[in-house]
Amino acid sequence: MTLENFAQEIKRRRTFAIISHPDAGKTTLTEKLLLYGGALRLAGSVTARKKQRETASDWMEMEKKRGISISSTVLQFDYSGHRMNLLDTPGHKDFSEDTYRVLTAVDGVIMVIDAAKGIESQTRKLFEICRKRGVPLFTFMNKLDRPAKPPLELIDELESVLHLHACPMNWPLGMGDEFRGVYDRQSRQVHLFEHVAGGGAYRAPVSTHGLLDPQVAAMLDENIYKPALEELELLDHAHAEFDAAQVLEGKTSPVYFGSAANNFGVQLLLDGFLAHSSPPRGRTGVNGFVAPEHEKFSAFIFKIQTNMDPLHRDQIAFLRICSGKFERDMNVIQARTGKKFKLSNSHKVFGQDREIVDSAFPGDIIGVVGKEEFKIGDTLTEDPAIQFQELLTFAPECFGYLLNPTPGKHKPFRKGLEHLLAENIVQVFNPDYSAYGPIFGAVGPLQFEVLQYRLQAEYGAESTLERASWQLLRWLETEIHADELERILPYGAKKVTDQLGRIALLFETPWSLSNFLEKNPSVRVSDVPPVVTVAGR
Repeated sequence: MTLENFAQEIKRRRTFAIISHPDAGKTTLTEKLLLYGGALRLAGSVTARKKQRETASDWMEMEKKRGISISSTVLQFDYSGHRMNLLDTPGHKDFSEDTYRVLTAVDGVIMVIDAAKGIESQTRKLFEICRKRGVPLFTFMNKLDRPAKPPLELIDELESVLHLHACPMNWPLGMGDEFRGVYDRQSRQVHLFEHVAGGGAYRAPVSTHGLLDPQVAAMLDENIYKPALEELELLDHAHAEFDAAQVLEGKTSPVYFGSAANNFGVQLLLDGFLAHSSPPRGRTGVNGFVAPEHEKFSAFIFKIQTNMDPLHRDQIAFLRICSGKFERDMNVIQARTGKKFKLSNSHKVFGQDREIVDSAFPGDIIGVVGKEEFKIGDTLTEDPAIQFQELLTFAPECFGYLLNPTPGKHKPFRKGLEHLLAENIVQVFNPDYSAYGPIFGAVGPLQFEVLQYRLQAEYGAESTLERASWQLLRWLETEIHADELERILPYGAKKVTDQLGRIALLFETPWSLSNFLEKNPSVRVSDVPPVVTVAGR
């Protein structure tokens, strides 16, 4: 492949995630982007299984029963000459860590906001992660077919709450039952949508007109048309210029209005994202910046999923390709250990479905099956000098002991835990001594529920959870002798080590932690773990 062709393959990639507060319509929008992108013929079903009415992204059995996204999902499809790598993320706060890891693997984000509720708590938290990484952010104001806040108020909320410059790319014509369409401020065309039977399973019929076309005035009630003209005139003064460079720097968010459930405005969002988002960007490693055009292959693992295929107890590691060209059967180095691996069992993924992939380029997400030595955060590379930073770990806030109540099920219990813990569903900490074994830590209690459910459903292993009283964990940054640490720890606190051997401290209350630090000013702790030095470096 020539350098020119290689550069062109990189340029046509788009890798992005969709984030939102729970129930804002994130998974619904995901389905509709797939519908308009041609990856689905019927919203809610994969093309190869078009008679099924389950979503393509929420494939896990527990997700179908609970109606929430528990695990992030990779969905790859082609649209308008581009290769789209779409990552749907969990919205529930208990799975923030999974969402964070996904956000390290993307070059752009679509933030979905319920227009009736505005910016909610989880949206703010996820936005801050995007801000720190400088990820371009696109906003979709959803559910305009229901009663909603005034659009000017929503724009003001974006700017005042998130301190993010908002640029409306289209403008709603009516809201709730009177929502008729949007005005595209770029093409200066009115897009009038038609409600059809089927609940948004198919593309919404749309007609386009000029804003001052008599037909538009005739088709819209005066109480919709006249206020829209006034608001658009105001916008032309307040948001007259669109700065594409500010979008790529994460300082301006293009804003689109619509209804994912009825497919109103979805096409404009998809086309707008494609036009103004970034191709794959480089990534900073411990030895410097790695550009996508770097000739040597490099990638990092941001997610591991077990048992995606219920017929095989396999494990798939999801890689974000950062540089070079991937080719099946290529040899790579695992930077953490220095070991060499052949990447032979490689797939591109669409929800739960997969197919063999022979080649891939920077920005692509691929899955490698059957390498149990791989860990989340690992760098795989042809160039030993390339090593990416370790992925952030969140400090857990819920703790407990997971016990096996059925001695005869010891083997499936142990095997299930080994497989599921590779996904980092929960974290494991080892005390110096314990009658109950290791201590499990989770960001939220729902993570424990998922772990226990999957142990039972996928391995036939029952479990009981004995909740512990600790509320906080902090990693120790100060070198201190074990005997001295034991002497100064307050009652109820406990010293543990994580899976990489780093010392952490458990506290029962925030007061206990603050009192401990006040009495021991030389001791430093952190809610993020220290970076582990890579072997051989």
